[in-house]
This record gives sequence, structure tokens and C-alpha cells, in this order.
Amino acid sequence: MNIRLLTGSLLSALLLLCGSAAAQETEETYYPLVAFPLSEFVNLEAGGLEMMPDGKLAISTRRGDIFLLDKPFVKNPENAEFTKFASGLHEVLGIAEKDGWLYATQRCEVTRIKDEDGDGRGDLFETVSDGWGINGDYHEYAFGSKFDKDGNIWVTLCLTGSFSSESKYRGWCLRITPEGKVIPTCSGLRSPGGVGMNAAGDMFYTDNQGPWNGTCSIKHLKPGSFQGHPGGFRWFDVAGGAIGEKPTEPQSGSRMMVEAKKIPQLEPPAVYFPYNKMGQSASGIMCDTTGGKFGPFQNQLFVGDQTHSTVMRVYMEQVKGHYQGACFPFRSGIGSGSLSLLLTKEGALFVGGTNRGWGSRGTQPHSLDRIMWSGKVPFEVHEMHAKKDGFEFTFTEKVDPASAGDPKSYDLSTYCYIYQAAYGSPEVDHTKPTITKVEVAADGLSARLYIDKIVEGHVHEFTMAGVKSAEGKPLLHNKAYYTLNYIPE
Repeated sequence: MNIRLLTGSLLSALLLLCGSAAAQETEETYYPLVAFPLSEFVNLEAGGLEMMPDGKLAISTRRGDIFLLDKPFVKNPENAEFTKFASGLHEVLGIAEKDGWLYATQRCEVTRIKDEDGDGRGDLFETVSDGWGINGDYHEYAFGSKFDKDGNIWVTLCLTGSFSSESKYRGWCLRITPEGKVIPTCSGLRSPGGVGMNAAGDMFYTDNQGPWNGTCSIKHLKPGSFQGHPGGFRWFDVAGGAIGEKPTEPQSGSRMMVEAKKIPQLEPPAVYFPYNKMGQSASGIMCDTTGGKFGPFQNQLFVGDQTHSTVMRVYMEQVKGHYQGACFPFRSGIGSGSLSLLLTKEGALFVGGTNRGWGSRGTQPHSLDRIMWSGKVPFEVHEMHAKKDGFEFTFTEKVDPASAGDPKSYDLSTYCYIYQAAYGSPEVDHTKPTITKVEVAADGLSARLYIDKIVEGHVHEFTMAGVKSAEGKPLLHNKAYYTLNYIPE
């Protein structure tokens, strides 16, 4: 008997078995999803999610109801029970709890609701602020944030018809103070899909492809900034100088960074979501501040996409005083179109879904899903940093130096979008830079890519099919899209 041959055969079989096991690992391996069954009497279309002091999950709906879900963390979702807390509201797209009140951002106002007699239903309804206008248009959404450090709710207002501003402050972001005062904060919004904070307390919103928006994106709501769509300029006189002078009208057919250099108030999108590659309708935003209970992505953002029924992951950094960064696929398979997100301190990500108005890959008309970390760390790109002559990737696990250090393991292309009054944009101005060298760090947790020509204002799209972990695993998601508005010094 040839012992050496037998040993080699066993080793090959073991490697084949390990490779097969790795190939079978999916998003479900690391972030299993639980779907809550919904009866015909519970129409969620969840526009807002919030944990209540008694441990119940509050869910606001596009139909104007607010439900309470008892036992939202129960292992078997069949045991969870829904009860109605409030009804008769108007498309509630944001809820936040404070001091025994549930604050609801409706299409027409911010309302606060209290259960005074303790029977589980809202008894007292008070208007906090109705400082903006509506005219009945289908698209005049109002998305509300959680409270910021000053106790304000940030409200992002969709344009009329998502094209023009026929009602007061449509296309603006407003801050609503605890006393109900309206603080005009930003102009230039088009069609928000969600609003939320990062770990530093800075506020962001998602905007959707359309006029002056070549593709969907996440944008920093820097007070006083212009977010790109001039449709709401007519309300600068009403704002009374609250955010300074009206910006210069952008030139249609230009490029974002060309106009940003001419218009000081124009804040470029922090991260573009390439259309159809990452999604088609960016929505809710949630930051991981769980301290590791949701896995290795502490302080990163998770963003929904309604059309693709997914949750994306976003890593951002500040370059020259502006946020920019990369987006990555994270979790697919949401039951309906992902709309609202809530990541609880226990490490549970709740995703509310709807497909009304737009179709979704998720086939259900509405859904509520819960995603939790299994405890296994996926092999992923962890962070992505821009350098003056390339990028640095960090990883969640040690890489194989040979594969991660080979420029052929990476494919890179760049492009941008036409900044125009017409609807959306194709990818334009393509380039194909060369990765000249890759240096893998001694600890195996990062790789520095040197590139002959990075391009200001372009999305840098990477495919990393050849990169393997030290254990031989491929990346769970091998795509990354970095929005390089500013090149570091």
C-alpha cells in the first residue's frame, strides 16, 4: 500500500470537503432571518419602528395605524401578538419614543401620542408641529428621524410629485424642536426614503434616482447645505435667511463635483448606490451602536432598498471635511420591499417592508423580518479607506497573502453620473485604472492597493473574486463601490 498516495488522497478529500462547506455558507449562515407571520387583519406596510419601554415593538404604517408587537425577540414568531395602539393617522413614516410619549411623523405634522390609562391604546394626541404644507399629492412623503442630541426630530420632505415644490418647504429638511419650533435646515431634497444618524450624531437621508439625482444615494444633512435639487428654492424667502442665501442654480448636464466647486452650499452625496447593481429605491437608515452584538460592523450604517428587498452596508470616512465612502451588499431575502429599519440594543435588526406603489423582489404585500447575528464572523471587506494613490481595504478575517497580494485578484472600473434636470443618468465617463501593486499587512488584516490613476468624483467599483481568507474562503460579498468625491492629501 502506498501510504504517501493514501495520505495525499485523504488530504485532497478533506480540502474538497472544506471547500464544499465554505461554498455552502450564505448570508443566512451569519445573519439568519426570521419572518413574522401577518394575519389578514394586520396590514403593516411599516414606515417606522421603535422599541417601547415595556419591551414591545411599535410599528407605524403607511395606512395610518400604529401596532404594538408583544415579544418581538421570541424564538418562534408564531407566538408574537400584534395589538393596535393608534389609528386614523396619515402615512406615519417615522416614530420615536420619549418620556412616555410616542412621536409620530405623519404626512402633515409631527404628533405625539400617550397611553394615559394604561390599556395599551393611545388616548391623548397632540400636535407638536405642522410647519410645512401638503396638497394631497401622492408623493408628498414626510420621513421623521429619532431624536438628536438636542431633542430635535429631523423631517425630510419629498417634493410634490417628486419633481416640483407646490407646498411649503417641500424639498427641504426641517428640524422640529421639543417645543415644536421649526428650524429650516437644508434645501435641495428630492424624494427621501429614510433618515437616520451615524455614530457621531450627524444626520443622513437617502434620496432616490430622478431629476438632479443620477442614482440613489445617501447624503449628509449638513445644516445650511444644498442637497442638489433646486425645486424648493422658492421657500428661501419664507425661511427668512435661516440657512443663508439661496444657492446658485446648478447647470443641467454637468457633473456633481464640477458644480460643487462652483456652488459652496452644494454637498455631494456621501455614497452613491449604483443603480440596479446595489438597488433601485434606497430607504431606511440604521447605525450599529450595539457594541458588537450585531457582529463586526460597529458604527457602520445599514440602509434598506425597497425595490430589491435588501439591506446594504455603508462605511464612511471624512475627507477634506466631507463624508464619503463605500457601500457593500449585506442581506437579501426581505419578505417585501425594505422600508424601515431598527437595530435594537439587543442586536436585532428589524426590517419593515411594503410593495405598494413600487414593485419589490420580496413577493409579499407587506412584511416584518428580524435579522440577528449568528456569532460566526463572515469573511468580508470591513472598511475601505481612500488614499492619494489608491485604497486600503481592511478585512474581518486574515487574508491569504498570495491571493490578496495579487493585483489580478481585483478588478477595478470607475464612472460617474450626469448631474441634470432630466430623470436619472446612465453611468458615464468610464475609466479603467491599473492596480500597480498590492501590499498585504503583516497581520494579514489589510491590503493596500496602489493605483495608477484614481478619479475625483467617480464611483470606484471593485470586484474581488480572487481574494481568499487564510483558511481559503472567498469573500461572502466580493463587490465594493467607493464614491471618491475628494482625494486625500
